[in-house]
Amino acid sequence: MTISPLLRAGMGATVTLTCMLTCPAPAAALPDDGTAPALTTAQRKVLLEATARFRDPRRAKAAGYLPTDHCVPGMGHHWMHPGHAADQAVDPVLPEILLYVPGRDGKPVLVAVEYFKADADGNLYTSGDRPTLFGRRFDGPMAGHEMPPGSPPMPVHYDLHVWLYQHNPVGELATENPRITCR
Repeated sequence: MTISPLLRAGMGATVTLTCMLTCPAPAAALPDDGTAPALTTAQRKVLLEATARFRDPRRAKAAGYLPTDHCVPGMGHHWMHPGHAADQAVDPVLPEILLYVPGRDGKPVLVAVEYFKADADGNLYTSGDRPTLFGRRFDGPMAGHEMPPGSPPMPVHYDLHVWLYQHNPVGELATENPRITCR
Protein backbone atom coordinates (compact mmCIF):
# COMPACT_ATOMS: atom_id res chain seq x y z
CA MET A 1 0.00 0.00 0.00
CA THR A 2 1.37 3.41 -0.90
CA ILE A 3 0.71 6.26 1.51
CA SER A 4 0.48 9.71 -0.01
CA PRO A 5 2.77 12.56 1.12
CA LEU A 6 -0.30 14.36 2.47
CA LEU A 7 -0.93 11.48 4.85
CA ARG A 8 2.67 11.56 6.00
CA ALA A 9 2.04 15.08 7.34
CA GLY A 10 1.42 13.59 10.77
CA MET A 11 2.46 10.18 12.06
CA GLY A 12 -0.86 9.79 13.83
CA ALA A 13 -2.69 10.50 10.61
CA THR A 14 -0.67 7.98 8.61
CA VAL A 15 -0.97 5.18 11.08
CA THR A 16 -4.62 5.92 11.75
CA LEU A 17 -5.52 5.50 8.10
CA THR A 18 -3.57 2.26 7.79
CA CYS A 19 -5.15 0.88 10.95
CA MET A 20 -8.58 1.78 9.66
CA LEU A 21 -7.80 -0.39 6.69
CA THR A 22 -6.40 -3.42 8.51
CA CYS A 23 -7.13 -3.45 12.25
CA PRO A 24 -9.64 -5.64 14.02
CA ALA A 25 -12.03 -3.54 16.07
CA PRO A 26 -12.31 -3.95 19.83
CA ALA A 27 -15.68 -4.83 21.31
CA ALA A 28 -17.50 -1.86 22.81
CA ALA A 29 -18.19 -2.15 26.50
CA LEU A 30 -21.65 -1.51 27.90
CA PRO A 31 -22.22 0.86 30.80
CA ASP A 32 -22.34 -0.68 34.27
CA ASP A 33 -26.14 -0.91 34.19
CA GLY A 34 -26.05 -3.14 31.08
CA THR A 35 -27.85 -0.71 28.78
CA ALA A 36 -26.57 0.11 25.32
CA PRO A 37 -24.77 3.47 25.29
CA ALA A 38 -26.52 6.32 23.50
CA LEU A 39 -26.32 10.06 22.91
CA THR A 40 -28.70 12.51 24.52
CA THR A 41 -31.11 14.34 22.23
CA ALA A 42 -29.05 17.53 22.60
CA GLN A 43 -25.76 15.76 21.82
CA ARG A 44 -27.26 14.10 18.75
CA LYS A 45 -28.62 17.45 17.52
CA VAL A 46 -25.21 19.15 17.84
CA LEU A 47 -23.43 16.31 16.01
CA LEU A 48 -26.00 16.14 13.23
CA GLU A 49 -25.74 19.91 12.69
CA ALA A 50 -21.93 19.73 12.65
CA THR A 51 -21.66 16.78 10.28
CA ALA A 52 -24.75 16.91 8.04
CA ARG A 53 -22.76 18.61 5.27
CA PHE A 54 -20.58 15.49 5.03
CA ARG A 55 -23.53 13.47 3.76
CA ASP A 56 -22.28 14.89 0.48
CA PRO A 57 -18.89 13.16 0.02
CA ARG A 58 -17.68 16.04 -2.16
CA ARG A 59 -18.01 18.36 0.81
CA ALA A 60 -16.11 15.90 3.02
CA LYS A 61 -13.25 15.85 0.49
CA ALA A 62 -13.31 19.66 0.26
CA ALA A 63 -13.06 19.83 4.08
CA GLY A 64 -9.91 17.68 4.03
CA TYR A 65 -11.21 14.14 4.60
CA LEU A 66 -9.34 11.53 2.56
CA PRO A 67 -11.31 8.54 1.26
CA THR A 68 -10.14 4.95 1.33
CA ASP A 69 -10.94 2.12 -1.04
CA HIS A 70 -10.96 -0.62 1.60
CA CYS A 71 -14.18 -1.47 3.46
CA VAL A 72 -13.92 -2.76 7.07
CA PRO A 73 -16.77 -5.19 7.90
CA GLY A 74 -18.93 -3.74 10.65
CA MET A 75 -17.67 -0.22 9.99
CA GLY A 76 -17.39 0.67 6.30
CA HIS A 77 -14.92 2.94 4.52
CA HIS A 78 -12.91 5.26 6.77
CA TRP A 79 -12.36 8.80 5.49
CA MET A 80 -9.72 10.39 7.68
CA HIS A 81 -8.84 14.03 8.23
CA PRO A 82 -5.03 14.09 8.72
CA GLY A 83 -5.02 17.37 10.64
CA HIS A 84 -7.71 16.32 13.11
CA ALA A 85 -6.09 12.88 13.61
CA ALA A 86 -2.63 14.36 14.20
CA ASP A 87 -3.64 16.81 16.92
CA GLN A 88 -4.43 15.66 20.45
CA ALA A 89 -7.71 17.58 20.75
CA VAL A 90 -11.01 15.71 20.82
CA ASP A 91 -13.66 18.05 19.49
CA PRO A 92 -17.14 16.57 18.98
CA VAL A 93 -17.87 18.85 16.02
CA LEU A 94 -14.57 17.98 14.28
CA PRO A 95 -14.45 14.17 14.09
CA GLU A 96 -11.16 12.68 12.97
CA ILE A 97 -12.86 10.06 10.80
CA LEU A 98 -16.09 9.76 8.79
CA LEU A 99 -17.50 6.30 8.00
CA TYR A 100 -19.18 5.66 4.64
CA VAL A 101 -20.75 2.67 2.91
CA PRO A 102 -21.57 2.34 -0.78
CA GLY A 103 -25.15 3.38 -1.58
CA ARG A 104 -27.42 1.63 -4.07
CA ASP A 105 -25.98 3.83 -6.80
CA GLY A 106 -22.40 3.13 -5.64
CA LYS A 107 -21.91 6.61 -4.19
CA PRO A 108 -20.67 6.87 -0.58
CA VAL A 109 -23.35 7.21 2.11
CA LEU A 110 -22.35 8.62 5.51
CA VAL A 111 -23.25 6.23 8.35
CA ALA A 112 -21.11 7.27 11.35
CA VAL A 113 -18.30 9.39 12.74
CA GLU A 114 -15.27 8.21 14.67
CA TYR A 115 -13.06 9.98 17.18
CA PHE A 116 -9.38 8.98 17.56
CA LYS A 117 -6.63 9.93 20.02
CA ALA A 118 -3.10 8.57 20.31
CA ASP A 119 -2.17 7.45 23.84
CA ALA A 120 0.28 9.96 25.34
CA ASP A 121 2.61 7.47 27.04
CA GLY A 122 2.17 4.59 24.58
CA ASN A 123 1.65 2.14 27.45
CA LEU A 124 -1.11 -0.45 27.10
CA TYR A 125 -1.28 -0.86 30.87
CA THR A 126 -2.02 2.75 31.75
CA SER A 127 -5.00 4.81 30.72
CA GLY A 128 -4.61 8.11 32.56
CA ASP A 129 -5.20 10.06 29.36
CA ARG A 130 -8.21 8.03 28.15
CA PRO A 131 -10.55 10.56 26.58
CA THR A 132 -14.26 10.68 27.23
CA LEU A 133 -16.93 12.16 25.05
CA PHE A 134 -20.70 12.23 25.56
CA GLY A 135 -20.20 10.62 28.97
CA ARG A 136 -18.60 7.61 27.30
CA ARG A 137 -15.02 6.46 27.73
CA PHE A 138 -13.14 5.75 24.50
CA ASP A 139 -12.22 2.14 23.71
CA GLY A 140 -8.58 1.34 24.44
CA PRO A 141 -5.80 1.77 24.97
CA MET A 142 -5.21 -0.62 22.13
CA ALA A 143 -1.94 -1.64 20.56
CA GLY A 144 -0.82 -0.47 17.21
CA HIS A 145 -1.43 -3.03 14.51
CA GLU A 146 0.59 -4.61 11.75
CA MET A 147 1.66 -2.01 9.24
CA PRO A 148 2.77 -2.26 5.61
CA PRO A 149 6.56 -2.40 5.09
CA GLY A 150 8.12 1.05 5.27
CA SER A 151 5.32 2.58 7.35
CA PRO A 152 5.96 4.06 10.77
CA PRO A 153 4.66 1.99 13.67
CA MET A 154 1.11 2.69 14.79
CA PRO A 155 0.85 4.23 18.24
CA VAL A 156 -1.15 2.87 21.13
CA HIS A 157 -4.48 4.69 20.82
CA TYR A 158 -8.13 5.17 21.80
CA ASP A 159 -11.23 5.51 19.61
CA LEU A 160 -14.98 6.03 19.81
CA HIS A 161 -17.57 5.37 17.08
CA VAL A 162 -20.89 7.25 16.88
CA TRP A 163 -23.57 5.78 14.59
CA LEU A 164 -25.42 8.97 13.69
CA TYR A 165 -26.73 8.15 10.25
CA GLN A 166 -27.38 4.39 10.38
CA HIS A 167 -29.16 2.63 13.22
CA ASN A 168 -26.91 0.25 15.14
CA PRO A 169 -28.83 -2.46 17.03
CA VAL A 170 -25.80 -2.99 19.30
CA GLY A 171 -25.81 0.66 20.42
CA GLU A 172 -25.30 4.11 19.04
CA LEU A 173 -21.78 4.26 20.53
CA ALA A 174 -20.74 0.66 19.81
CA THR A 175 -17.56 0.01 17.85
CA GLU A 176 -19.10 -2.19 15.17
CA ASN A 177 -22.48 -2.20 13.48
CA PRO A 178 -23.69 -5.66 12.40
CA ARG A 179 -25.76 -4.03 9.64
CA ILE A 180 -22.62 -2.80 7.88
CA THR A 181 -21.31 -5.27 5.34
CA CYS A 182 -18.70 -4.93 2.64
CA ARG A 183 -20.48 -6.32 -0.40
